[in-house]
Amino acid sequence: MARPVHASIDLHALRQNLSIIRRAAPQSRVWSVVKADAYGHGLERVWSALNTTDGFALLNLEHAIMLRERGWKGPILLLEGFFHADELELLDKYRLTTSVHSNWQVKAIQNARLHAPLDVYVKVNSGMNRLGFAPERVHTVWQQLRGLSNVGAMTLMSHFAVAERPEGIVEPMQKIEQAAEGLDCPRSLSNSAATLWHPEAHFDWVRPGIVLYGASPSGQWQDIANSGLKPVMTLSSEIIAVQNLKAGDVVGYGQRYRATRDQRIGIVACGYADGYPRVAPDGTPVLVDGVRTTTVGTVSMDMLAVDLTPCSQAGIGTPVELWGKEIKIDDVATACGTVGYELMCALATRVPVVTV
Repeated sequence: MARPVHASIDLHALRQNLSIIRRAAPQSRVWSVVKADAYGHGLERVWSALNTTDGFALLNLEHAIMLRERGWKGPILLLEGFFHADELELLDKYRLTTSVHSNWQVKAIQNARLHAPLDVYVKVNSGMNRLGFAPERVHTVWQQLRGLSNVGAMTLMSHFAVAERPEGIVEPMQKIEQAAEGLDCPRSLSNSAATLWHPEAHFDWVRPGIVLYGASPSGQWQDIANSGLKPVMTLSSEIIAVQNLKAGDVVGYGQRYRATRDQRIGIVACGYADGYPRVAPDGTPVLVDGVRTTTVGTVSMDMLAVDLTPCSQAGIGTPVELWGKEIKIDDVATACGTVGYELMCALATRVPVVTV
């Protein structure tokens, strides 16, 4: 009999989330961001549920090629561009749009032998200091690229570090406007947070990521609770053993949790080797047989323990939701001092996945 832990992916929720994003930015086209294997959901598994998008944005050439081979004919954007000049041959073959954020990439495009011009996204460093040209350099780079026969359509691109804050895009937008001065160019600026909360930054293309999968870009579920967005991934398992503790008994490695009274606990078939965070503290929310309760003790490789006090009817075989429709991944992540992005992306390959 198979180990009961599994993840389910709700394709209807994914489609619905894309529709909600379109309503939030009705004048913009949508890049559906599917990097990190669609945020751990499995790109090959979910891309067809997003086939009403205007384009896909990702990092890996392999995934871009897979989309082409599965029949996607629309735009595909490489968010970090190409990493080596010899990759331009594949960008040319599969007609991929590349971001350009470094001088060496400009030179590589200039020297490449292509069958047709490539569309490019020129990235502006608006203060995040990861990738991109300084605002004062953009005009020069733009003109360099504009003069190349290997370059087709051009778009100005940037990224916001704190768009979840009310004033989070003010300074970055000033730098972007500085970079765009004198340029008549389409723009793609908005990540998930800006797509939801900063319509002034929508422009021509928005690039939603985490919100497609039904989690909050702020890390707080309440910030999107009234948006209609639905969690796409649910991680579930079952209770495989029950322990009856006396006061003073301990649970798990390190004896971190000690019972203060008689207490039933359930042992759940899920651990950090499945992608559940080992750092989860006592009190991390979990759903047992439809009843909200909490974890107790240190998460081990294959198992974790939950308090059965609120759900006395629970026993071996009782279903458990670790995160999903009822236990929001943002709430689990907050308890663990991280973000829902990390939990999604950490889902282990040994966990069976079913689509709903």
